[in-house]
Amino acid sequence: MPGFDAHAQEKLARALKAEAARLGFDACGISKAERLDEEARRLEAWLARGYHGTMGWMARNFDKRVDPRALVEGAQSVVSVLHNYYQPVEHAGGERAGKISRYAWGDDYHEVMKEKLFRLFAWLDERLGGVHGRAFVDSAPVMDKAWARRSGLGWMGKHTNLINRSLGSFFFLGELIIDAPLPPDGPIPDYCGSCTRCLDACPTDAIVQPYVVDANRCISYLTIEHRGDDIPAELRPGMGTWIFGCDVCQDVCPWNKFKRPAAEPRYAPRPGVTDTDLREWIELDLEAFRRRFRKSPVKRAKLEGFLRNVRIALTNAERGAET
Repeated sequence: MPGFDAHAQEKLARALKAEAARLGFDACGISKAERLDEEARRLEAWLARGYHGTMGWMARNFDKRVDPRALVEGAQSVVSVLHNYYQPVEHAGGERAGKISRYAWGDDYHEVMKEKLFRLFAWLDERLGGVHGRAFVDSAPVMDKAWARRSGLGWMGKHTNLINRSLGSFFFLGELIIDAPLPPDGPIPDYCGSCTRCLDACPTDAIVQPYVVDANRCISYLTIEHRGDDIPAELRPGMGTWIFGCDVCQDVCPWNKFKRPAAEPRYAPRPGVTDTDLREWIELDLEAFRRRFRKSPVKRAKLEGFLRNVRIALTNAERGAET
């Protein structure tokens, strides 16, 4: 871009981050749009071991997944943002209450974040007098955690979630991939150290080694992505009363002592989402399911999968399985 020198780039980057904060994002970082060579090798090894389970889409569009320039022609920068969703509310209702992951207590984050990212893109477009790019929120082959790590927003924890020193890990990720050159922020060190709390706490031993998760054993995968009733019998007791997602590895992470309440009102818990009895959930029909989870991430499981999860949770509750 003519006249877009290093000083102008730095100034724009500062203004961009200020605008991201004004829009409600909790952090914003920048990385250079280039091929993710190291991450590509790790992804290939993970796929080769079958750790993606039935998520065949993880193996598709590999080139686009590891190179943003295959998604946005002429891409030069990746702008990553974090959006805190933590709610200072605990699961209630006793041993028979179904547990839903905190990220799904409120409105669908895809819609909330896309709205804000579109506004951030529009601001950037106006500021530059035209910019080519796209916004992404877990909706295309983009390795969002890798880009957030490269932009200095955190490091990849041993549970494979991104950890931020000021926020912990209860946040969503999103990106703008653009053709404007911006100064990259660079990665930060890994601060997990010798801690293994997430590995030790995982009820189904899904974290098979530090930084490697076998989705086939992960409660979040089993309750959301996995289709059908063929969940292995040996994994079912470990699922406890989780009926959508799981927060165990994040709940035990020492870095989440820095978590704080989300400012976004649309992430607030919907009525009944933290304390509904499993015997009530099992009575849901399709109309009630659609009504209760309209514009909610929970609808991803579909009614059949949700009721399967509730049946497993009821069995565990009746057996007194540890949750």
